Amino acid sequence: MRATEAPDPGRARPVIDLHAHSSVSDGTESPAQLVASAAAAGIDVLAITDHDTVAGWDEASAAAREHGIALVRGIEISCAWRHTSIHLLGYLPDPGDRPLLEELARARDSRATRLERMVERMAADAIPLTYQEVLAQVAPGATPGRPHIADALIANGTIEHRDEAFRSWLGDDSPYYVGHYAPDPVRAVELVRAAGGVPVLAHPFTRTRSGAVDDHLVGRMRAAGLAGLEAYHRDHGPEEVAHATELAERLGLLLTGSSDYHGTGKRNRLGENTTTPEVLEAIEATASGVTEVLRPAG
Repeated sequence: MRATEAPDPGRARPVIDLHAHSSVSDGTESPAQLVASAAAAGIDVLAITDHDTVAGWDEASAAAREHGIALVRGIEISCAWRHTSIHLLGYLPDPGDRPLLEELARARDSRATRLERMVERMAADAIPLTYQEVLAQVAPGATPGRPHIADALIANGTIEHRDEAFRSWLGDDSPYYVGHYAPDPVRAVELVRAAGGVPVLAHPFTRTRSGAVDDHLVGRMRAAGLAGLEAYHRDHGPEEVAHATELAERLGLLLTGSSDYHGTGKRNRLGENTTTPEVLEAIEATASGVTEVLRPAG
């Protein structure tokens, strides 16, 4: 099944955005603010997919009922393969599944310690930053990550936008980069499936890490239970979309489209890429966790 590349305002079909972040991970809006922004942008169905945590679900659920939009509860699991970061979206898993929760907690703990080491390396090169400044940017209970280093540099006037920090200091090839624990992507697919969720590979062929995800890995993930590819994404050009489409057809995978919205933390706009109702229905039908798409009453 295909996803739309961009919403068409001339159609009455619902606008479905299945990838967005709140301040519980590396977004800049609280879960309630994220939902309010989605409603204001004309989104009918929103997925909250914070990195390695489900902590924002309850607040987002209450806000979705208030604003009258449907909510898909999900996560984005940070995985590692051949020293490269790969992200897996998991839709509608059981939030109480112990193996999944333990894996997410291990990843979050590793993230926190690596940030401190990155800041130490940067400070040693006279980049004006302290770890306390970084911690000040992490919301209570949020998953810490490199974007919080960028936010601290914005707050102290060193840069104006997160993109500058990632170009100069925070990329995977930076001398300040420090790795952290992350599950193998095949293992992550298995964990999401075991928790009753539906795994979709996020922006698999993003141009910023061209060639990092090959078809063989996607095939292994498919054998483990991968359900889809996020083909329509700001980081995918026509070539990447064509590649994802061909691979999905060959492997029997769903195709999704999403904004990967982070508030002011990224330039991505809610609804700039969307998913068809048919694909969302297939995702919901496949899920066997205790969650479901929360829809407005009536």
